[in-house]
Order: sequence, then structure tokens, then C-alpha cells
Amino acid sequence: MSVPGSELERRRRDLMAAMGEDAAALIPAAPERVRNRDVEYPFRQDSDFLYLTGFPEPEAMALLLPGRGEGEYVLFCRERDPDKEVWTGRRVGQEGAVARYGADDAYPLADVDEVLPGLLEGRRRLFYSLGRNSELDRRVMGWVNRIRDRARSGQRPPQEFVALEPTLHDMRLHKSQAELELMRHAGEISMAAHRRAMQVCRPGMHEYEVEAELQYVFRRANTEPAYPPIVGGGANGCILHYTENDQPLHDGDLLLIDAGAEMAGYASDITRTFPINARFSDAQRQLYEVVLEAQDAAIARAVPGNSWDDPHQAAVAVLTRGLVELGLLEGEVDRLIEEDAYRQFFMHRTGHWLGLDVHDVGDYKRDGEWRLLAPGMTLTVEPGLYIAPESKGVPARFRGIGIRIEDDVLITEEGHEVLTGALPRAPDELEALVGAG
Repeated sequence: MSVPGSELERRRRDLMAAMGEDAAALIPAAPERVRNRDVEYPFRQDSDFLYLTGFPEPEAMALLLPGRGEGEYVLFCRERDPDKEVWTGRRVGQEGAVARYGADDAYPLADVDEVLPGLLEGRRRLFYSLGRNSELDRRVMGWVNRIRDRARSGQRPPQEFVALEPTLHDMRLHKSQAELELMRHAGEISMAAHRRAMQVCRPGMHEYEVEAELQYVFRRANTEPAYPPIVGGGANGCILHYTENDQPLHDGDLLLIDAGAEMAGYASDITRTFPINARFSDAQRQLYEVVLEAQDAAIARAVPGNSWDDPHQAAVAVLTRGLVELGLLEGEVDRLIEEDAYRQFFMHRTGHWLGLDVHDVGDYKRDGEWRLLAPGMTLTVEPGLYIAPESKGVPARFRGIGIRIEDDVLITEEGHEVLTGALPRAPDELEALVGAG
């Protein structure tokens, strides 16, 4: 599965229409990065580059030239090289860039210094993200200065550098049907992985054994983790980005799993928390039901016309009231919310945008005001409570319990669709599933 070429072409066309015909845009691919000595990290394409081109290789640059009669989309990429391909795999090459990825023209990357300045000449504005790659910044300035040095012969360099992100990232915030199908599929794979992890989980296992079950499902479906999985047993669930995943799982503890698959670049992001021995203790269930109610309240507020902040405030109200009722906070609920007293136990926002990046691009505020939710936006809803073992003034039965429940939500014309809603959340359903494999 992948985004069709016709949609990639439409994205480039829409971006160029927003840029204007006197502009150019330069978008680089992600570089390969060395892990250690002769080993690279697994390659992951830059999300902006992937969104506009679908091109899978490193060492590439896309140049968009609105109104250019010979073709508006130019791609610089590696040449075919049989000797190197024996070692590192097949390359697309220039012919493949045109035939398979829709480039109007494709040049060897080795020719970029010779070819690209001539393509920029006469363009008043250059859309390019300065500051992300200092070496490429230096080269871009060199290309512009080369045109500037020829001003007496009538050549005109770009007069203005414009950040690409505001326009491009606003485009990425609104998902197409093709994107949503990929996100639904990623969600289905992620839900299957979580179910498998629950079914095999038993006291005495290690966190990494459960993680291996997640990874098995991901790779069997030809996907990758969208981020390093979090598999935190007991008090490790109170560490928001815990990734060591190396401790034994103890009878009587909860296990928090935050993991999602990435399909053709598009992420899923799910968290479930469940009892390792398939039975919630009274204290665990009490806290869990508060978090579940908070998630339900937040999802109910994820509808068109509400602000980005509305789901968060709905979750905060439920969590704060629950903390008071359980004796973890004292005072009047509204005052505690105003004072951020809940942040001792809930220290993050209730969600984030989701898409090609698991924490996807897009403004949360505009002109100082929270952004309004609109159809096609996708976000996570993930309230939690984290009662650290060393928490003072907290009843002992609650200490060391970390709970988060997270699902992926699409804003629709009618309200919302929970893309990952088929994965059980109710305490009784979780108890029936854990250890049943």
C-alpha cells in the first residue's frame, strides 16, 4: 500500500499554486546516518520529502519550479551503479525517477552544482528550510551567490528565502482518503500487535519478551514501529518515554504498552494498560476507570468547531475530580484545575497531531488562539495518571501505578471516528484477554 502517484502530483501542484510562479522550492531527502563504524541506522525518509515525492532513497533533492515549460518537478538523485548496487541494493536512477515517481526531469546528484543554479535563476523567492542542515545551507547559499556573481550578464538570483513549513505543514495537517486508508491499516496492525501482547503476557516474563511479540506482528505485516515501543511494567509505567524494556513483569503489577506501526510512512499510536496477572486490584481499577472516563470525555469533545484545547480540558476536569474523590488531591475541583494541581499526576497534554510523523506537524495555535478542529485532521487522545512510587501524601495502595489509554481519532464532518476503537479498553474486556493466548 502507498499513496498513489496522482495524489503526490496533486500535492506538488497545490504547493506550487500557494508559492506563486515567481518562486522555487527545494526539498532535500533525509541523509543516511551512521550508527557505528560501518553500520548505518535503518533509513527513514524525511516526511516532507516523502509527502511530496514518494521517493524512497537518500541523497536526493526535489526542486519545484511553478510555470516551467519543460516541467515543474525536477529530481536530483543517485545514478544507477551496478558495482555499488551489489553491496547496498538497487537504485531507482534517473529513468526510474521519471517513470516510477513522476519527475518531469531527473539529473544525477553529482550534477547538482552545475545544473541547479541555472534552474533557480530568475526566481524571486526560494522556499527552503534554512537551519536544518548546515552543510546543505552552505551549498544553497553558494548556488545563489553564483547567480548573484553573474548579475552583470543579466542573471537574477532569488531575492528572498521563505520557510516552507507553514504552507507545507498546513497541507499535511488535513488528511486525504488515501492517507486515511493507510492510517486505518496501520491502526489495524497495531491493534493486532497489542492483542497479541496481551494474550501472551504472564507474570515472570520480561518486558522485552512482550516487545518481541509486538515487533513480530509489525514485521510480519511488512511495517516498522512508528517509534520505539514503550513496554513498562509496574512503576516503569510512570516514566512517560520509558524504552529500556528490560525488566521482569511482576504478579500484581500493571503493564503499560505504548506502540504503533508505521505503514508507508503513516503512523499509528496506541497505548493500553492492563494487569499482568489478568486481574485489576481495587486501587488499579479505581485509577483505571478515572482515566477511561477522561478519555471518553476527551473523545466526545473531538468534533469539528471545537478548539484543539477542548478535549484536553475535558480530560483534565474528569481526572482532577477523580483524584479528589480517591483522596490524591484535596480541595475544590475548579480551583485545583486553575492551579494545575493535577500536573503532579498528569503532566502532559491529552494528545498530538498524527500522520507521517507520530508527533505530526501543524500549528496548535494561530494568532495566540487554539486552533479549531476540522474534518480530515487526525490526532491522538491519551489521558493518563502516573503515581510515582515516591509520591508524598498519597495512599500507599496507589503508589507505583502508571496508566495511559491512547487512541487515534479522525475528525469527520459528523463528529469523529476512533480509528483504533476496536481494541478493548474496558477493564473486564482486558481481564478476559490478558493471558488468553
